[in-house]
Amino acid sequence: MMKKKIERKRGLSILLVVLTTLTLTLGGCSSKKADDSTTDANGQTADASSEVNSEAGNGDGTVSADDLSQITIGIPQDIDSMDPHLAKSAGTREILFNVYEGLVKPDSDGNLQPAIASDYTISDDGKTYTFTLRDGVKFHDGSTVTVEDVKYSIERNAGTDGSDPLISAFSNIESVETPDESTIVMTLKEANTEFLAYMIVSIIPASNEDPEGNPIGTGPYKFVSRSPQENVILTKFDEYWGDAAYIKDITLKVVANSDSIVMELEGGSLDMYARVTSAQVSQLSDKFDVYEGTMNLVQALYLNNAKEPFDNVKVRQALCYAIDPQTIMDFVSDGKGTEIGSSMFPSFGKYFDESLNDTYNQDTAKAKELLAEAGYPNGFDFTITVPSNYTQHVDTAQVLVEQFKEIGVNATIQEVEWNTWLDDVYTNRNFQSTVVGVDASTLTAYALLSRYGSDAHNNFINFSDSDYDAALAAAVKATDDAEKTAKYKECEKILSEKAANVYIQDLPEFVVLNKNYTGYTFYPLYAQDFAKIKPAQ
Repeated sequence: MMKKKIERKRGLSILLVVLTTLTLTLGGCSSKKADDSTTDANGQTADASSEVNSEAGNGDGTVSADDLSQITIGIPQDIDSMDPHLAKSAGTREILFNVYEGLVKPDSDGNLQPAIASDYTISDDGKTYTFTLRDGVKFHDGSTVTVEDVKYSIERNAGTDGSDPLISAFSNIESVETPDESTIVMTLKEANTEFLAYMIVSIIPASNEDPEGNPIGTGPYKFVSRSPQENVILTKFDEYWGDAAYIKDITLKVVANSDSIVMELEGGSLDMYARVTSAQVSQLSDKFDVYEGTMNLVQALYLNNAKEPFDNVKVRQALCYAIDPQTIMDFVSDGKGTEIGSSMFPSFGKYFDESLNDTYNQDTAKAKELLAEAGYPNGFDFTITVPSNYTQHVDTAQVLVEQFKEIGVNATIQEVEWNTWLDDVYTNRNFQSTVVGVDASTLTAYALLSRYGSDAHNNFINFSDSDYDAALAAAVKATDDAEKTAKYKECEKILSEKAANVYIQDLPEFVVLNKNYTGYTFYPLYAQDFAKIKPAQ
């Protein structure tokens, strides 16, 4: 992943100007990806003094140490839950990354490092995982983490009370045992060599009856307050077992209107904003550093395979032939981004199959032919529902509308608020199509591909294919790495050839940080590591 700083952008390309004249001028907002948002808090609003004003200082152009002990970070949407086991969206998970921890946690290179566990062993048959609890890890309420807390957290996600597992992979857990006060033994029903990656699941106190209203984790920051649709306030946890955070107080300010992001950055009410657009980068002064990385997500036009006309594979394939991902990238991010042809992105290395980018190359004649075969010789009308706080997704939808016109298909963009999108599209599956980005909650191919299993609880596009289900099951059971990789790639090929979605790109990520601060670090999954940000002076 790139971790370099980029030069000020020169502005949007000529193609952007041309396409803009062809499309509607639609309100947008920020940049991000889809999976979840939030709830809860005591309703306390952030005091103005809790926000860092980059223009404030000592009167001589310098910024005081007290000012730099706090930072205000813009986020495009409110969180959907402070309960880490119930949070849905990636936008929520990346914030909770700082508040909660699992037995292991990923580092910036994607390696899993011991966290609440000090070490672990995996049996040769891949069925028994044994963890040793790290000594003296404290929860934010001052209590010490016990094996009972770990057992409770794992079993809560496994649905041992008879409810559906919150994490589908946990349905494979046969037992969680605590033979002594420092050992946790997990036994699986079937071998799964990827299971360790799921041990990033948050450990919470077994005694906490209200994790939503009283969030208690073990991370470098602890929860202070939340004012819905306004802010979330965190403060440094002084008893953290690991490396201490540099910044004491963090205000996460909800900025749902992307048109105000640059103004708030330049005016000093924001010090940082992740996933700005290339157009916004071009408007910034030299008070900011802009870091460039990748979002590590699958941006696509997601199609509800259970609703007409997208229950017809030829219709879905026709839409795939109608688009040109490079044109979209030119419009949305000044040419930056990586084309993808299935539900996998490049940072997953060996699992990414670049050849699937050529399953469909733009061919309007072929698209029209498929539409005629499917019974739509004159095209059809449909709606693209897009969360308005994601500028990149709104912009992508605009280009798609123009490209679909070339094959006689009329698409209408419906912008909705994030919580509406979560309820209508993701949860209730009441939609025809949507443009979003889907990430991996863990560093496994299974995390990206399991959602398309016929019975998956998070299969919001209602894709169903018996060959896919068989390949996915074989991948999970495989203990040979080459066999596992081959089966996952078979899953990707099926998704591509059956046109489960209209695959587009992994988006570039631009993070803006006031030069008073430094240390922003990219991760190969959706995470914002606030503990690594520090004053530049």
